[in-house]
Amino acid sequence: MTQVRHRRLSRKLLQVALLSALAVGLLLSSAQILYTLHQVRATLDSDAKRILSMFRDPSAQAALTLDRAMAEQVIEGLFQHESVRRAFIGHADEPPLAERSRPPLELPGRTVTDALFGREHSLSVALRGQLPDEAPVGELRLCLDTALYGQAFLKDALFLLLSGLLRALGLALLLHLIYQWLLTRPLERLLDHLGRINPERPGEHQLPLPKGHEHNELGQWVHTANRLLGAIEHHSQLRQQAEHNLLRAAEHDALTDLPNRLQLQTRLQRILAEAGQRQQQVAVLCLGLDDFREINEQFGYPCGDQLLAAVGERLRRYAGQVQCLARLGGDQFALIQNDPQQPYQAAELAQSILDSLDEPFELDGQPVHLRATLGITLYPEDGADSGDLLQKAELTMTLAKRRARNRYQFYIASVDREMRRRRELDKDLLQALACDQLHLVYQPQIDYRTQHICGVEVLLRWQHPLHGPIAPDHFIPLAEQNGSILPIGAWVLDQACRQLRLWHDQGLTHLRMAVNLSAVQLHHGQLPGLVAELLQRHRLPSGSLELEITETCLMEDVHAAAEHLLRLRQAGALIAIDDFGTGYSSLSYLKSLPLDKIKIDKSFVRDLKTEPTLEGDAAIVRAIIQLARNLALQVIAEGVETSEQERYLISQGCDEGQGYLYSKPLPARELAPLLHGNLPRERRSSPRE
Repeated sequence: MTQVRHRRLSRKLLQVALLSALAVGLLLSSAQILYTLHQVRATLDSDAKRILSMFRDPSAQAALTLDRAMAEQVIEGLFQHESVRRAFIGHADEPPLAERSRPPLELPGRTVTDALFGREHSLSVALRGQLPDEAPVGELRLCLDTALYGQAFLKDALFLLLSGLLRALGLALLLHLIYQWLLTRPLERLLDHLGRINPERPGEHQLPLPKGHEHNELGQWVHTANRLLGAIEHHSQLRQQAEHNLLRAAEHDALTDLPNRLQLQTRLQRILAEAGQRQQQVAVLCLGLDDFREINEQFGYPCGDQLLAAVGERLRRYAGQVQCLARLGGDQFALIQNDPQQPYQAAELAQSILDSLDEPFELDGQPVHLRATLGITLYPEDGADSGDLLQKAELTMTLAKRRARNRYQFYIASVDREMRRRRELDKDLLQALACDQLHLVYQPQIDYRTQHICGVEVLLRWQHPLHGPIAPDHFIPLAEQNGSILPIGAWVLDQACRQLRLWHDQGLTHLRMAVNLSAVQLHHGQLPGLVAELLQRHRLPSGSLELEITETCLMEDVHAAAEHLLRLRQAGALIAIDDFGTGYSSLSYLKSLPLDKIKIDKSFVRDLKTEPTLEGDAAIVRAIIQLARNLALQVIAEGVETSEQERYLISQGCDEGQGYLYSKPLPARELAPLLHGNLPRERRSSPRE
């Protein structure tokens, strides 16, 4: 079919040449035939005149002498010419001297020739004597039959027509062959080569230059076409490279060159479909780096990017054990393990990754230790959709980070319930203050030198209308995330100062109020002004308000924390480190902070109850107290529940204590009797069970 299409031009050229040649041949032949027709007519007239001229004198002699016999002989001589059909000698008004006729010739084509020449051609001449001016003695009339002349004309015309057409056809065929040799065959070969060109790589197959056409238009066309094909291939390669780069950029992370979240979900969906057909398991591991924000702040974001790229390279060690490794964004990565026979195999992979990341990275010439947390989901137990499995793995990782870090955790059904409940609480917490669901309780602090109450710590409580009491460990992080910690914290400070003013007005002027601050509050620029304004409004002396900051909160940015703490002290507040010993503080930083008190974390005090750990925990408590003495700081222990703990703390020089041994946190009106009376040697509240 393609070859037939290729030859359409050749056939069209042949048709045009033949038709043109036939038209030209027919035109030329017609002209020649018309010329022959004119010549035959002239010959017919010439022959008639010649015959009359030959027989005019004998006819005149016969007419002059009225010799009928001679006239008959003349007529007989005339009829020797086969075209003579009728002859007459005599006067027109008298009986003929001699006359003869014969029937017309019946020849093929007579109808045509009669139309061209007429049926007969008549001619006459006057007969005179010897003198030119003599009167005519009669006339000779002659009638020629045109059939023979017409027959000869038809033969000549047919010959002229056929010969003209044959010459034209021969010329047309010659022109066609010339076209074939010069044009159509080279074009057919070029078309064949064009058909073999690969559209994806057009420049690989060059069109051949037709022989004999190197310097004409066809050769120039081939040169131009080859250059065009080369340019098309070049631009096609550039376009394909650009498309490849765009596709890769859309599917890969620019920093680590790992597949991104979109590509991961596509691959995971395909892996899950294959695993479903083979009834295999799939493990999805979501990895998040711990404390990566601190590394960015310490070394800068460019170094942080280098560290992420190094983490990606280290995770590539597990390319043979996983089907897909991707970066989800930020400091999060994901790995897909196909067909773990048992969940412990996914756990072994997770632990191997944690051990691998435990090897120090070199960043800016310094060794950097990274920790990470992994959340693990399993197909089909935890979900059948790629997005669902990945989301649950991320939620599991996030939850694991909040509980404890540098570990892995499997997804369980309670994760969804806990996260849904967390979202509900997050929404309700925004309305808790306006709906009067928050209230304060107070726990006394005992001065070990006087055995009297020297201060109270205010504690925030949330009574949810549906879920009942919500632990501060649950709703305080929510408040920090959704921003409600600022208005709640301001309310707590105001209520605490208001209550302290009431107790001072009741004569308890020695009493201090301790209030916990979150990291969000500490870094809020308006906090020092708020503290100063509250102390002035409620007429509280400087040093009567004690602000407790957790150790980990201070270590997030020590220099900024030092500036904020200094402004708070200038506003009139005391500063205490809460939960001391649980963070990773440096003694040099601790020395530079404007502090007044150290609060020993209850975990060290609580564990003093068990004899096997007494010596280790006692050493820690003893070291903290000694550190505080060296830094001229007050020491308070929280979580005191037994007399044995109290005795040990007093023996080591601890200044104050707080815990269930003295009182559980109580509302202000229930704590009032305890504040107004001296604390007897026997405790007024039993230890917490």
